[in-house]
Amino acid sequence: MDFKDYYRILGVERGASDDDIRKAYRKLARKFHPDVSKEADAETRMREVNEANDVLRDKEKRAAYDALADQVASGAAAGPGTGASGGGRGFNPPPGWDQGYEFHRGPDAGPADHAEFSDFFSSIFGSGEQRARARQSGPVRGEDHHAAIEVSLEDAMAGAEREISLRAMETGPNGQPAFRDRTLSIKIPPGVRPGQFIRLARQGLPGHAGGEPGDLFLEVRIAPHARYRIEGRDIYMDLPVTPSEAALGAQVEVPTPTGGRVEVTVPANARSGLKLRVKNRGFGGDPPGHFYLLLQIVLPPADNESVREAYRALAQATAAFDPRRHLGA
Repeated sequence: MDFKDYYRILGVERGASDDDIRKAYRKLARKFHPDVSKEADAETRMREVNEANDVLRDKEKRAAYDALADQVASGAAAGPGTGASGGGRGFNPPPGWDQGYEFHRGPDAGPADHAEFSDFFSSIFGSGEQRARARQSGPVRGEDHHAAIEVSLEDAMAGAEREISLRAMETGPNGQPAFRDRTLSIKIPPGVRPGQFIRLARQGLPGHAGGEPGDLFLEVRIAPHARYRIEGRDIYMDLPVTPSEAALGAQVEVPTPTGGRVEVTVPANARSGLKLRVKNRGFGGDPPGHFYLLLQIVLPPADNESVREAYRALAQATAAFDPRRHLGA
């Protein structure tokens, strides 16, 4: 996936005004519209122009895109594009790049007018975006907002109450767009998984003509953990064991993601990479996830004579064992 330079696609500077963007879009639309253009790649170019215009004309998207572009320029993301359509390779949005920004999209947004936009657009704004453009008379419900939050694995498993800060673009009393920062207190329900949404009723955009406010949907992301890894509903941990524990078998205690400790059995003749399962200690659900332990045999350092002597005795006792036999002569 390539990083797309939307400013270059429209041929405008980063500080371009709304009017500059509108004029640039109209000029390119006249040039590349498939109904009138004789350019060989008119359809592809028109899609790019439409995509760039969609992002840069929207205050919220543009602000978030600019923040992402700054991270790309500083080297926080791989493969920034250099051409009009983003000539780089291997771009991935930096983890958590969009935290603190709100967008006009929710988890139930349906397919709409962005179906043909690029993978780059989908990766940062969501391929299922839906915009309410219909003109209505009478009360109109406010639009839903979307934002991402990062929580610790412990908070996701046990639940917690946290305060988060968000930034959204709004129209001020003078009619000019401006950022509004706000702090919200939220409850993280126990067992929430990555990708799930927490709905905050009436925390989206205000309604019009007496309509009720929209909702705010918070997409949950789990912060990287020093000990545990998440795969779906399951949680994994590397479990170090000594050579004697692996060879003879042992009972060992390990910490669990839900708190506390559990005793597990290391079977005799266990090898590195063996997977032990602790049932139903992963994320909840139907079926619930499990807690997996991957054995890692750790050799004691030969840093004193008694340990070295033990290794020499082991070498003599296992002289017939050749760990490289499968490599051939």
